[in-house]
Amino acid sequence: AELFKIHLAEKYLENEFYKNTEFLTNSELSKLYKRTDIINFILSQFDQPTTYLEIGVRRREDNFNLINSDIKYSVDPGFEDELNDVDFKVTSDIFFDGLDNNTFLDKNIRFDVIFIDGLHLAEQVEKDIYNSLRYLKDDGFIIMHDCNPPTEFHASENYDFKLSPSKGFWNGTTWKSFFKNRLRNDISSCCIDTDWGVGIISKTKKMGEPTNVYNPFFEYKIFEKFRKESLNLISFEDFKKMFNSKS
Repeated sequence: AELFKIHLAEKYLENEFYKNTEFLTNSELSKLYKRTDIINFILSQFDQPTTYLEIGVRRREDNFNLINSDIKYSVDPGFEDELNDVDFKVTSDIFFDGLDNNTFLDKNIRFDVIFIDGLHLAEQVEKDIYNSLRYLKDDGFIIMHDCNPPTEFHASENYDFKLSPSKGFWNGTTWKSFFKNRLRNDISSCCIDTDWGVGIISKTKKMGEPTNVYNPFFEYKIFEKFRKESLNLISFEDFKKMFNSKS
């Protein structure tokens, strides 16, 4: 009888995980603004012709084709889409190596906006941030997708776990790399609370102070407790107000 009660309790908790995760997933999907809106807003703030780079395209019609920039480049190895009609059909590591060696474009090129939406694992995202900063103009912006996973199931390292309460929605461990860079004093950053968390990094635009959240082992429960402070989580409306003075 006691084992049966334990089994029922476990099933109840399991169902609660699924119901709560479904609720938070639907809440995220219902948010008004998408990454495209934020990218285009930032691009519209430049007074000169802009150059845009997108890392991790998957399908061009989802975002890339909707971006308003004078010059646009796309990078994707094509693991998720056989068509893969991008400019550079390689991994981001190979692409940046190609920039360094003048194999792709010109190593002197600098981008106004770089959008990172490639492999959602912290180690790769960290490399993409590092390389993007090297090729970003001083007044440019790095924009990142999937920085604010609503549950630990969305933040799993394993996309292929089909029984996860998050189902097909996966943000991976992108948040860890964004949080790590939120500790730096040489860049400024914030995360817009929409579309799974759109992270913004700038070399010169002041967007808030570095985080003082102590989470050296990147534990999700600490992140969840101090989510706002970890990410400098703000609304898109508050983000736009930062540009009123063009400072």
